[in-house]
Amino acid sequence: MAQSKGRVTIPTDMDVVKETLEIMDEWGADAIRDCDGTEFPQELKDTGAKIYATYYTTRKDNEWAKANPDEIQQMYIMTPFYTATESTLEIHLMNHLYPDMLKVNNRDDITRWWEVIDRTTGEVVAPTDWGYDEATGNVTINKCTPFHEYTVSFLAYIMWDPVHMYNAVVNEWKDVEPQITFDVRQPKTRAHSLDRLRRFLDTHDYVDVVRFTTFFHQFTLVFDEFAREKFVDWFGYSASVSPYILEQFEKEVGYKFRPEFIIDQGYMNNTYRIPSKEFKDFQKFQMREVAKLAKEMVDIVHEYGKEAMMFMGDHWIGMEPFMDDFASIGLDAVVGSVGNGATLRLFSDIKNVKYTEGRFLPYFFPDVFCEGGDPIYEAKVNWVTARRAILRSPIQRIGYGGYLKLALKFPEFVEYIKGVCDEFRTLYDNIQGVTPYCVKKVAVLNCWGKMRSWSNHMVHHGLYYRQNYSYFGVIEALSGAPFDVSFISFDDIKNDSNFLDKFDVIINVGDADTAQSGGEYWADEQIITAVKKFVFNGGGFIGVGEPAAHHWQGKFFQLNDILGVEEENGFTLNTRRYNTEEHRDHFILADTEGGNVDFGEGKKNIVALDGTTVLVQNATELPFAVRHAEEVQMAVREFGKGRGVYISGLPYSFENSRVLYRAVLWSASAEDELHRWYSTNYNVEVHAYVKNGKYCVVNNTYEPQDTTVYVGDGTSFELHLEANEIKWYQTADKVPEPRQ
Repeated sequence: MAQSKGRVTIPTDMDVVKETLEIMDEWGADAIRDCDGTEFPQELKDTGAKIYATYYTTRKDNEWAKANPDEIQQMYIMTPFYTATESTLEIHLMNHLYPDMLKVNNRDDITRWWEVIDRTTGEVVAPTDWGYDEATGNVTINKCTPFHEYTVSFLAYIMWDPVHMYNAVVNEWKDVEPQITFDVRQPKTRAHSLDRLRRFLDTHDYVDVVRFTTFFHQFTLVFDEFAREKFVDWFGYSASVSPYILEQFEKEVGYKFRPEFIIDQGYMNNTYRIPSKEFKDFQKFQMREVAKLAKEMVDIVHEYGKEAMMFMGDHWIGMEPFMDDFASIGLDAVVGSVGNGATLRLFSDIKNVKYTEGRFLPYFFPDVFCEGGDPIYEAKVNWVTARRAILRSPIQRIGYGGYLKLALKFPEFVEYIKGVCDEFRTLYDNIQGVTPYCVKKVAVLNCWGKMRSWSNHMVHHGLYYRQNYSYFGVIEALSGAPFDVSFISFDDIKNDSNFLDKFDVIINVGDADTAQSGGEYWADEQIITAVKKFVFNGGGFIGVGEPAAHHWQGKFFQLNDILGVEEENGFTLNTRRYNTEEHRDHFILADTEGGNVDFGEGKKNIVALDGTTVLVQNATELPFAVRHAEEVQMAVREFGKGRGVYISGLPYSFENSRVLYRAVLWSASAEDELHRWYSTNYNVEVHAYVKNGKYCVVNNTYEPQDTTVYVGDGTSFELHLEANEIKWYQTADKVPEPRQ
């Protein structure tokens, strides 16, 4: 039997001490987390539970920030584009920005750290041709070329921590003092912060785990004049800058820094942009420097005999958990917010920590725990989605955050979470420390590689948009699929001619010329040759959206000979195409109804080449004189001993997860491996842990399901599962009986 207590963390507050004790008993919690820095009453200290203390390295010390305004955290901002209609142009820097959040930094040399650019030509405007007026907040540009567009890139102090501001807006806090973000990397604040941490530890001897939130730079989050999110990139580095840091960077790399290295034409080097050499150099520098200082803080925590935990969010930029510098820090644990399966894998796959913990949704905030709110629904969706990923890469703990008193107003929610806690402990007991059965080794290829493992197509943590949900669905499906998944970069291929030999299937998913698809990398002879050789010798390649897409030498899809399709961009309208017959009876579509697939946004103007097997296409009724109305949505093609699969888009669903599973097997020429640890009902999945002699069958829906289950030797049995039920078996059982 699974243990009935432990592995659960709950939030508390000063006004719910009695209720906290009751929830600890009901949910079997063995750890208590303060709520935004709450002090602990003696009753909670005496429980014997592990006590987490949230610790902010960059805020909640306004006295210091106000006394040292030169060491307040900064970010780069670019103004909108403005068209000059005469030789002089004035640009107000704070247009469409929240005035209480940012303050223009003209304390440092603006001619060195700011940049005015003629965006029509891309040329930098000489500092002698522009100036800043602090009284008006305007930059005046002289000698403009009429009808050229101009922007100003400038440094701004972060006068209201973006996460604190977000919390204040969501919770409708009134008359709250904005918390100022200070820069721990700078000399005075660094010394103060190390001393401040020691003072905290000296006065909090009851704390067992210091939960850092976080080290030391905020992801890019900017609000407009109406306190709405204006720009958000959970991976953005534009708030990790200061002249002090940038001067150090210049000494290391040996070349002069330009604001444009961060600004990137206003794209701010978001996760969809193909990173430049200079930006990658800056990231490497930041990772190493952040890790060095974080290690100092972690060493101090260990000196006091306490554990150091990092929350993977807020000021986490530079703490890239899949990169080598992270291992040097010596953290005991990482906790992350579980938005879905992919976000769970973001931290469950982290090495070099003792344990990982998932903070599940919903967060106990009034936007959900209110009249008309449905926290049980959100909790069910969150748990079922995350459970798929846990069964592939287990975490060691779960927890919840926010204000416990809000959750207590929903007793049915409290009862449901009790069941979640019990089920998690059962999962842990059955699978911890064992690698689950993986049918194939799959590599997701993009510009970022392992640095952005599981975070492809995320702009905001755990969220996605209409333009990319058809791509994110592939990553989400993989998070709970029985594959050994790696994230690889084009540089990996260039640096090792045999790098691809370790994989069975490569997946490339995204829009053309984005970091996810690869853009100009597909014009690199070394890369294109290596990928084609891999497939020709028996590998599989799955392309989703606009894979391997970049205009080069008469082609747009540079792997159209593998994928069997091309995108019509208006250059080849004169070419007649006759391959339009569908083949929906294909292996990949066998579990769909009539070969119908939800392609999400899909893609228009995809046409099939001769020799390609078209599985699904959209056919539009058009006037007689209009040709080529067919648009391919899915196609397959043989290439040497290997195979290619094209899919226009694949939003996450249980059905689409099955389509992707079959596509991987087909592309790897492994159709005969289908009936191994397999369920005929795509709403039900089988996960095997051969090393410890166990497997489970899990119903991912909140409706009863029937299925045929195939075990490792290909034999099968019929099974009925209740809503959301999970059943455990011993692999040696001849007649399966559920086990605990």
